[in-house]
Amino acid sequence: MSAPSSAPARPRRKFSKPLTYAALSLGLLVMAAPFLWMALSAFKTKSELLASPPVWIPTEWTLESFDKLLKELDLPLYFLNSAVVAVLVTVSNLLFCSMLGYALAKLNFAGRGKVFAVVLGALMVPGNLMLLPLFVLMSKLELLDSYAALVLPFAAQAIGVFLMRQFTQSIPDELLEAARMDGASEWYIYWRIVLPLVKPGLATLTILTFLGSWNNFVWPLIATNDPGKYTLPVALATFATDPNRAGGSNGVLMAGSFLVVLPVLIVFAVLQRHFTQGIATAGMK
Repeated sequence: MSAPSSAPARPRRKFSKPLTYAALSLGLLVMAAPFLWMALSAFKTKSELLASPPVWIPTEWTLESFDKLLKELDLPLYFLNSAVVAVLVTVSNLLFCSMLGYALAKLNFAGRGKVFAVVLGALMVPGNLMLLPLFVLMSKLELLDSYAALVLPFAAQAIGVFLMRQFTQSIPDELLEAARMDGASEWYIYWRIVLPLVKPGLATLTILTFLGSWNNFVWPLIATNDPGKYTLPVALATFATDPNRAGGSNGVLMAGSFLVVLPVLIVFAVLQRHFTQGIATAGMK
């Protein structure tokens, strides 16, 4: 007597994939809706911004909000300040975090476990808890109202060290030992062997660090009193809370917010392939 067939399970599989795609598409739409509203509102006329019911897609595309933003705000200066700070913070994290991650993963030295324990402990400390000590330190060093005050406190972050250590651990020890036997120095091994093999980790760290630095608001607000050193988020928030300048102009604020988000999207688009590869690699460890 033949065993009962399990064929009826196939129709269920046939419908499960479209339902999954539909649920994911709905979730994506919900997450992207605020950004789409902001981006589209930056190009609307004043009447469309105040329309009820709301108008999603502009019927008449205009750059009036961007033009007013450029006239009311020294946008190139604040954009340059944000770019300089974000780039310096990102580059310093890529260098220092990858170096320390390599040392913690592949070098044997006294106190390595304790150093890694300090890194893990730093991950558990809320960032806002360090604002007052950092402000006092920068004040004692007379670095307030300078790029140094905006860059140095974030030049090497614990999350970056932990991330690069995890990626570096995936490199076979035999490869590094073979390079040492051939007479390669540790600097050569780090620069010519390790870094090319951890590109997904570097891309992931670049996106996370650039995103955090570009959108950082609280620390630049505390560390700068000179409007000439304001970053773009601080300048935009100051502009929005000044009734004599913004005057409740939602279009101008939407245009400014769009310009704040745009560089992050560009960085993510450029490094997306490496970022997704890094996430997939991390999931296999």
